[in-house]
Amino acid sequence: MNSSSVRSVVLAGGGTAGHVNPLLAVADELRAREPEASFLVLGTASGLEAELVPARGYELREVPRVPLPRRPSVDLLRLPGRLGVAVRAAEAAIDEIDAQAVVGFGGYVSTPAYLAARRRGVPVVIHEQNARPGLANRLGARWAAAVATTFEQTALPGATCVGLPLRAEIAALVDARQDDAVAARARAADVLGLDPSLPTLLVTGGSSGAVRVNEAVAGAAGALLGAGVQVLHLTGKGKDAAVRDVVDRAVAAGGHEASRYQVREYLPEMHEALAACDLVVARSGAGTVCELAALGLPAVYVPLPVGNGEQRLNAAGVVGAGGGLLVEDAQFDAAWVADYVPGLVVDADRLGPMADAARSVGVRDAAARVADLVAGAVAGRAR
Repeated sequence: MNSSSVRSVVLAGGGTAGHVNPLLAVADELRAREPEASFLVLGTASGLEAELVPARGYELREVPRVPLPRRPSVDLLRLPGRLGVAVRAAEAAIDEIDAQAVVGFGGYVSTPAYLAARRRGVPVVIHEQNARPGLANRLGARWAAAVATTFEQTALPGATCVGLPLRAEIAALVDARQDDAVAARARAADVLGLDPSLPTLLVTGGSSGAVRVNEAVAGAAGALLGAGVQVLHLTGKGKDAAVRDVVDRAVAAGGHEASRYQVREYLPEMHEALAACDLVVARSGAGTVCELAALGLPAVYVPLPVGNGEQRLNAAGVVGAGGGLLVEDAQFDAAWVADYVPGLVVDADRLGPMADAARSVGVRDAAARVADLVAGAVAGRAR
């Protein structure tokens, strides 16, 4: 593809890291190909994009948040007016840089972005992160020039599976681990105050944490420490006190070294934790699943039991390949963790093949694949 033809792009997506991180990865890829290109990002004032987008050096244009009501309500009557305001804001951004394409990643701002692009005759390229597509991307896919998905089983018309565009820190870690995984682990362990020689378990429920995961793993702290495991447990904001209390009791009861079980609310340098660990216990959000697969990290996935079951589907591919275990939320308790996890973390003969299996389904160049689709859409419009 001739990437030099992509000179101006509007990108839309926000609200959660699941939308913002792939957006930034694609923007970075397009900017690397054409440093003089113009970019505007559509987002809300309250989502993560309000912080992350300017921090990465992109201009954010605010679009009013317009949730699509799923059942009859007063909000449904207000929808046309609210949507009209949002579409006009998106049109203004398209006009501001004479955008050649609109690239959307789902979320509240994507619907008005797709509608604005259609009114302006600008091609739309969509990336859907989850196994089950959201409302905005299901709508936009009807007239999009190109549709990209993270997972093969995602049902969108004309879709091409490209994987998930990786955050810059994760992409850099993929390269570092390929060059020298031992050195990358040692450096990360030093940053985090961990012992690189110990089998290490990373526990995370995402930025907001997962109470079920926290309770189950903390409840098995004695078994983990007794097996010689080192634990880095990220609890989520405001959820660390209860975990610390349980872990402190286990440490005291077993006479263990307290430094071998670190409890933190949140870790901005998440890539360091991933570089230092042997096994991950986590929910199976699309971002988590795809990053761990790209890095070749085995995991125990505990899908969120609410919603439309997308987290179970997100993990299906890597679990089916042998790169992880899937445990239902209702079954994931301290007894299960104590029975299965300590033995797995210390078993290099099991973890090695799991890591290879995870890596076999991991995609490391998704941002480039989406950028190619954008270039194709722009070239198609020019013909």
